[in-house]
Amino acid sequence: MDVCDVRCIDEEKVRKTQQSLPCNENISRMVDIFKALSDPTRLKIVLALLNREHCVCDIAVLCSQSDSAVSHQLRILRTMKIVKNRRQGKIMYYSINDDHVVSLIQMSLDHVAHC
Repeated sequence: MDVCDVRCIDEEKVRKTQQSLPCNENISRMVDIFKALSDPTRLKIVLALLNREHCVCDIAVLCSQSDSAVSHQLRILRTMKIVKNRRQGKIMYYSINDDHVVSLIQMSLDHVAHC
C-alpha cells in the first residue's frame, strides 16, 4: 500500500515544497488546460496543428467530425489560449498559440512513446 507505517513529517521539506508550489490561481489555470486537452477530439486537433496551420474544414476531415463540432472545440481551445486563429479572406486558419503548448504536447508524446 502507499501509506506510511509511521507518521513522521519532515517539516523542513514540507516548508520548502510549500514555498515552491504555484499559487492556487495558477494551479486552477493548469487544471483547466489539462481538462481542455483531456478531450480526445480537442487533443487530436492540437496534434493536427503541431506542424502546420489548418482551416476548420481540414480539421473536420482529420478528426472525422462536422465543421460545427470542430468549431465548438476550437472555441474552447482558443479560450484556453492553446490555439490561435487568423483570417485570410473568408477562411479562418488555426495554429498552436505558442511554443509552450508545443513543448507540453511533445513531452506527452515522448512520455507515452517511452512507456
